[in-house]
Amino acid sequence: MHPIIFFSKMDFSQSNLFGYIEDLQELTIIERPVRRSLKTPEEIERLTVDEELSDIERAVYLLSSGQDIQGTSVVANLPVLMRQNPAETLRRVLPKIREVLHVAGVEMQLTAAVSFLTVLQEESVSIHTYSHSFLHIILQNLEHRDAGVSNAWLETLLAVIEALPKETLRHEILNPLVSKAQLSQTLQSRLVSCKIMGKLANKFEAHIIKREILPLVKSLCQDVEYEVRTCMCRQLEHIAQGIGTELTKTVVLPELVELARDEGSSVRLAAFETLVNLLDMFDADDRSQTVLPLVKSFCEKSFKADESILVSLSFHLGKLCNGLYGIFTPEQHLRFLEFYKKLSTLGLQQENGHNDNQLQLQTLEQEKKYISVRKNCAYNFPAMIVFVDPKNFHLELYSIFFCLCHDPEVPVRYTMAISFYEVAKLLNSGVYTIHKELVTLLQDESLEVLDALVGHLPEILELMTNGGENSGSESKLLSIPDLIPALTTAEQRAATSLKWRTHEKLLQKYACLPHIISSDQIYYRFLHRMLTIILTNNVLPVQKAAARTLCVYLRYNRKQEQRHEVIQKLIEQLGQGKSYWNRLRFLDTCEFIMELFSKSFFCKYFFLPVLELTHDPVANVR
Repeated sequence: MHPIIFFSKMDFSQSNLFGYIEDLQELTIIERPVRRSLKTPEEIERLTVDEELSDIERAVYLLSSGQDIQGTSVVANLPVLMRQNPAETLRRVLPKIREVLHVAGVEMQLTAAVSFLTVLQEESVSIHTYSHSFLHIILQNLEHRDAGVSNAWLETLLAVIEALPKETLRHEILNPLVSKAQLSQTLQSRLVSCKIMGKLANKFEAHIIKREILPLVKSLCQDVEYEVRTCMCRQLEHIAQGIGTELTKTVVLPELVELARDEGSSVRLAAFETLVNLLDMFDADDRSQTVLPLVKSFCEKSFKADESILVSLSFHLGKLCNGLYGIFTPEQHLRFLEFYKKLSTLGLQQENGHNDNQLQLQTLEQEKKYISVRKNCAYNFPAMIVFVDPKNFHLELYSIFFCLCHDPEVPVRYTMAISFYEVAKLLNSGVYTIHKELVTLLQDESLEVLDALVGHLPEILELMTNGGENSGSESKLLSIPDLIPALTTAEQRAATSLKWRTHEKLLQKYACLPHIISSDQIYYRFLHRMLTIILTNNVLPVQKAAARTLCVYLRYNRKQEQRHEVIQKLIEQLGQGKSYWNRLRFLDTCEFIMELFSKSFFCKYFFLPVLELTHDPVANVR
């Protein structure tokens, strides 16, 4: 050490000296709270437990006399106690937990709900024993004043309902539900009742549901509170599955129609989404006479007085159009297609007026909504291709496809990149029409978009070059010149970013290129780039991905002089490189060579260089 160097860098002038003293004072201030947080001997004494106690005795003691944090720890450890000694835990620990939960805080309540669920999932006891010992505690805490606690216990109860026998469900849950769902009960109680009924619908026969559950459902659908109507409406899908097609048509559909005209926007939204999810259960008459008029009404109102439904409508539009496809007239078909086109460009042609601050805030919220709408349109694009027929893609949808791929917002382009492979598959022989958009997305400024596209890049490129009987060799050759620069640009952008996983993924997918382009193009545009990455990149997974892809390129290269040149570079620059790191990468490359080539090939070119490394001066290499 050379202390003189350290001191020479410090300025001991008067002004700087006062600065150092102030820094030291700040450090002492930071330390003070740490000293205060230490436990006093009295506190340590209160927290100390006799080490001779068994796990059960310790749990009972801590629940009876310990602090809240110790009781919470016991509750969290309940599944372990149940595995080790279920009989004693049920006899001694569980009654104590039941007592403590009456006055417990939020943290212990949430912990108990999770522990009870874990005990059920681990099947530490029979379901009969579980319902006898745990179910009453769950039901007692179901209407806790804290909404988070109540929801936690509800999630546990809904999981328990799946496992309970019908008789227990009827006596312990269904019968008390009649009083819990009454208007005189609290809002929280009625909301809980809605969700429980949705779960019970699949546990009983249709006639029991009709007699005992449906009257409650109708009552809750007409509740005075919009939260209850919304919650019950979202459970109608589960109830419909439990009662079958006929009762759905006569009971559920009329309720949905009424809820779709509700004064509360959240109720209308729930009704719309439930209608879409139940389309398969309605016959052609119901769809044309009841569902279609409602959907048309939703579409008309969404741009006028009810923008709250716009995001949901755009998300479900693909499912909706294909679900109602058979009943559309040509005019209605065109109207829904135009509606989709309008949604796809929503917010992109807004006038830039001079707004005050309040209006600007409103515009920001509106812009977020419009971005979500366009993102949903991108998500539904494959479904809309099916709707118009792939043969009509260029005429009907290409302009929208272009707009979505060039959308100014990343989430929209990201969604298009994810669905690009589905679009390519649907277009089949017409896939060449979207080649420019592939190049655009490969060169996108956002790496998130590139990462989404790369997932199915080999399949997309194969469709681009070989897809369809009618895409002649001429169009295939024309597609290559701008594709290769796009691929190289994408790799270079990934390489210069900090997102090495995207770079690794890209290099792995580029191993498909021998099936797409010629070996000369690979040799001059990609192969040497892989070698450069192995030699210069600092991320090991990226180097390994480049090494394997290089070996694939070598495997498909049929020109001996090019092969020998690459092999020589691998041996000289990696195997005999000055850096031990490069020599280690040479050994990684040799593993890929053995995987992809024959033993004789490896022995001919790589065996002796590998043997030389057994005398390497670096132990890691040896």
